[in-house]
Amino acid sequence: MRPQRFTDFVLDLAKNAPGATRVQTFADAGDTKHPFGLVITASGRETRWQFLGQLPEGAKHEGFADDPVTGAPAPSMGDPAAADSPEAWLTAVVAGAECPEIQAIERWSTRETSNSAPGFTVTFHNQARIFARQF
Repeated sequence: MRPQRFTDFVLDLAKNAPGATRVQTFADAGDTKHPFGLVITASGRETRWQFLGQLPEGAKHEGFADDPVTGAPAPSMGDPAAADSPEAWLTAVVAGAECPEIQAIERWSTRETSNSAPGFTVTFHNQARIFARQF
């Protein structure tokens, strides 16, 4: 899944997720610096999520078809309503969709050597990735 399609996918999910009061694309929020991402207000807190994509190893942007490859969906990441952080909330929302294109979701804050900003990596069954960075 390329960043544009992922943005649209998460926009639809987040709008209907528990606790969400406002969800906008960066463009709709006036952010012209970052091409793909969302501004989400949930539980009274606004967060900005930039989405960056990585093609499968060996693939080239020119001629790469964003054709879905499906398999078993990623495991649940819990209940968004019980999330203790924006990172936990959004990963729970994305995993809760049980999208057959998504193979795995890894929260950056739960890594053994976590020293980065909040975010997560989504790995798809075609081995493409989306890096979702909160800033």
